[in-house]
Amino acid sequence: MTTVVTAPQRPRTGDHQPRSSGRLRRGLVIASFLAPALIVLGALVVYPIVFTLVRSFYDRTGEKFTGWQNYVTMFTNETTFTAIRNNIMWVLVAPLVCTVLGLIFAVLLQRLKWKTAFRLIIFMPMAISMLAAGVIFRGLFQENPQLGAVNAAIVGVQNAFSDTANYPGANPRKDVGLVAEGGIISTESTVNAGTVVDLPLTGIRQDDLPEGAEGAVVAEAPGDDQIAGTVFLDVIRGGGGTQGQVEEGKSGLPGIRVDAVAEDGTIAGHATTEPNGTYLIEGLEPGASYRVALPAANFGEGAQGVSWLSSTFINAVVILSYVWIWAGFAMVMISSGLSAMDPSLQEAARIDGANEWRVFTRITAPLLAPVLIVVFVTLIINVLKIFDLVYVIPPGASKPAANVIAVEMWTVSFGGGNDYGLGSALAILLLVLVLPSMIMNIRRFREERSR
Repeated sequence: MTTVVTAPQRPRTGDHQPRSSGRLRRGLVIASFLAPALIVLGALVVYPIVFTLVRSFYDRTGEKFTGWQNYVTMFTNETTFTAIRNNIMWVLVAPLVCTVLGLIFAVLLQRLKWKTAFRLIIFMPMAISMLAAGVIFRGLFQENPQLGAVNAAIVGVQNAFSDTANYPGANPRKDVGLVAEGGIISTESTVNAGTVVDLPLTGIRQDDLPEGAEGAVVAEAPGDDQIAGTVFLDVIRGGGGTQGQVEEGKSGLPGIRVDAVAEDGTIAGHATTEPNGTYLIEGLEPGASYRVALPAANFGEGAQGVSWLSSTFINAVVILSYVWIWAGFAMVMISSGLSAMDPSLQEAARIDGANEWRVFTRITAPLLAPVLIVVFVTLIINVLKIFDLVYVIPPGASKPAANVIAVEMWTVSFGGGNDYGLGSALAILLLVLVLPSMIMNIRRFREERSR
């Protein structure tokens, strides 16, 4: 039997070359499209991160290798601890408040007839830069009521519900039987009920008088159980007149409380001066002796604004400005999630007898959970990098109390510290804090895409 042995056949080059050249051509096309993006990404992201990491191990000059010294300095510096503490407070408060407000606004948006105007009003702050928003809020919360709108409103409300006026700097006219002690202006000696006691004052500018002030008039004679008189500004514009006398051209001082103080120190009665400065204290014991006194509260500064930009409240003001800007972003994102939701589920729950709160907590909120998580994590990333508002709003004395990592990094590196090694270490710390939230958001986007 004859066995025929045949040689193994080689693959034809004609079948292999087209396949290899096709793969090569495809790879070149992909590389040509990706190369510009990779170059830009490497130049603007990868290279700065690597350079900053390397630079963080050198001293301020960048010449001497110091190892982990910058990181040790960073975590033993009190200002860095303040910045980290404030960043933690930002992460715990600002994203949660923005997300909750955005959810409330988005739900309300479905029930309003003027939803376009409402959406425009809430989202409008997003069109304002952080720098401009910081300038706006710093002006709004100025302590001087003449400059800050918030304190102007507070002082206006306080004055509206207050019966007394304030005349800071007022003094009694000398040599008319009045004395000033501990801020209280009173008669030097006691007077009997049924007499007229005028109280001339000086040290008050006529331009500072209340709008309702009228010309001073002589008080009518009181009864046996009364004390009457006039509290007036003992000055005539342009000069002239008799000191201590109620005359034409002298202004009454309205809104001043006048007390009748008994010999044992108790207040037997009181009254408030009229626009013409007259007062009438009633219900006194006939024939008894009293000292007529003007309490020190009449001569204080009156209602003053709250020091919002002080170290006590500065973080609340800055966080409020952030919420004002970013609540609109949360509202728009959550509104898009609500519009994509199947309304038949909510209607079915209402038909079954569920009230609006149960519909919201059992159906709307769970279905919106993916959107809420994306919004919340995005805001966390944003607040970790917050810089503009913290740099613009606090005045010089309050900046240390409002310090955050991004501001500390800028201050150490470019704001006078010139320590680029320590600044680089702070930048790496900020990157490490932001990365987990970024990774979480990327995973969430991938999960949504795969559905």
